[in-house]
Amino acid sequence: MALRPDLAIIAAAVPTGSRVLDVGCGDGELMAALRDQGVDARGLEIDPVNVTAAIARGQSVVQGDANRDLADYPGDAFDYAILSQTLQTTERPDRVVDELLRIAPRAFVSFPNFAHWRVRLDLLWGGRMPVTRLLPVAWYETPNIHHVTVSDFRDLLRAKGIGVEAAWYLSGDRPTSAAAATWRAEHAIFLISR
Repeated sequence: MALRPDLAIIAAAVPTGSRVLDVGCGDGELMAALRDQGVDARGLEIDPVNVTAAIARGQSVVQGDANRDLADYPGDAFDYAILSQTLQTTERPDRVVDELLRIAPRAFVSFPNFAHWRVRLDLLWGGRMPVTRLLPVAWYETPNIHHVTVSDFRDLLRAKGIGVEAAWYLSGDRPTSAAAATWRAEHAIFLISR
């Protein structure tokens, strides 16, 4: 089974032999792909059903909450931390980013771009929070509590003095350029470091 496009980009960028913590690892799909390419991947997941599924795949996963449990990991315990499609669900994304870069010198962070032109258009014309392929549920049942945009995330990184080593943008499941990414990208993936 093929990886989700953002996960495929992350998997391709993680070097063999790396130690990785996948925060919000879901059912362990990315961790399995990383293991297959010689990466020591561990996971932290809040949903007990996903934890069970990941363990059934042979993954090393603990149940926990990124908002509180990242503080229990020692500094520089991993080479990379991964937070894919989870940033917008955390209580304090700024603190979670700090924790990622405390436990690993580099982190991949991916999120749906809430400033994509279709989202803007739905708000403008329909006056409602959109339901899209990447935002598939109504506003009242969504886990997304922070509606982050590419520009917002770049501003956060700049304010914290965090560097961007690489960034990828997806429109649909295809890469798109950084030009006007806030407008054109449905999804953003950043490799960040201090």
